[in-house]
Amino acid sequence: MGKKQIWYEVQENESIEDCLARMRKDGFMVIGRKEEPLFHIVDGEPAYLRQKIQFKGVPAQDIE
Repeated sequence: MGKKQIWYEVQENESIEDCLARMRKDGFMVIGRKEEPLFHIVDGEPAYLRQKIQFKGVPAQDIE
């Protein structure tokens, strides 16, 4: 049984469901999730931009 893991990031133009569907289509199953805030600089100060969401996946056949 291999332990190949891959991280999928939810893109700006897709929903969480779209990202999960993309993972399933690629043959991966979710085993973890992480989020972190993304900031950009506005007038010399950090300003919240968006939340970066990633899902850790492993091949679905490794789960069974």
